Amino acid sequence: MLTAKGRRRSLAPVAVVLSGLLVPAAALSAPRKPVPTTGAAANVTPSSVVLNGGVNPRQAETTYFFQYGPTRIYGGTTAALGAGAGNRRVRVAVAVGALAPATTYHYRLVAQNSKGMVFGANRTFRTQRQPLGVSLAGTPNPVRAGGATVLAGTLSGTNNANRQVVLQANPYPYTQGFQNVGNVLVTDAAGNFAFNVLSVPFNTQYRVLMPQRPEVQSPVVALATTTRVTTRVRVRRGERSGRIRFSGRISPAIDGQQVAIQKRRGPGVWITIARTFARDNTASSSRYVRRIRQRRGGRYRVVANTEGAYTPTAGRTVRLRVRR
Repeated sequence: MLTAKGRRRSLAPVAVVLSGLLVPAAALSAPRKPVPTTGAAANVTPSSVVLNGGVNPRQAETTYFFQYGPTRIYGGTTAALGAGAGNRRVRVAVAVGALAPATTYHYRLVAQNSKGMVFGANRTFRTQRQPLGVSLAGTPNPVRAGGATVLAGTLSGTNNANRQVVLQANPYPYTQGFQNVGNVLVTDAAGNFAFNVLSVPFNTQYRVLMPQRPEVQSPVVALATTTRVTTRVRVRRGERSGRIRFSGRISPAIDGQQVAIQKRRGPGVWITIARTFARDNTASSSRYVRRIRQRRGGRYRVVANTEGAYTPTAGRTVRLRVRR
């Protein structure tokens, strides 16, 4: 730099007064270790949370992540993300899932750049209690009328182990309302339970609930029952068409209910070609007879179209050839 007299003068270092001290300006702009600030947890549910905080990169490319776990040893770590290379605090937030309900967790924010790694303060949050809920399913379903099945499920939620549950049933025509069936069971350590139902005579609705907390109950499971349909076929060949006689028995008895003769028109497609009604046979079974004419053969079956008490049931499929 030239002075007024034309002489060259060397540049003096620029300095800044900071807290009473004279600090070179270059030192203020030099990259330093980042500053992580662990913030409060938000959106806490029984199994998830959003961890918040702030990171000042202090002029060096910086990454950050959260450590979390049930103790100050942590054990869990979120993916490392970038916070840039600025010199101002950047707000950060990371969602964490797969947490246990009603559990206290420790967490802290960690930031790292070329100057080193810095740990934020430890903080805690507690996940919410998982509300109790009940699942239920029948195996097998449907079941032959009068047959046995198992209704099993799980009581989920906080404190689901060793809790009482009871099975209730509402059989067809579903007018009596739900009534207790059998004894009260106690869930195992995982909340599981299973009711053995020895006989299901009709289509029946089932549900499971907690006797001490009846508002905690499963969705209604409709357990279907099927009849047994036997099929006998006799073909009488004529000059132009074949006469086919279908007969058989249906149990349990469904006197007066409709019986359909069906023919297959394609994969999974059945067309009703004739109808009749079940007639009295014995106290435990009904019988049917129906004659039809067919110009061509094919695959046939008989379906008992019961109303309400049982699920429509098809007999065996028979393949017939008809000469013209």
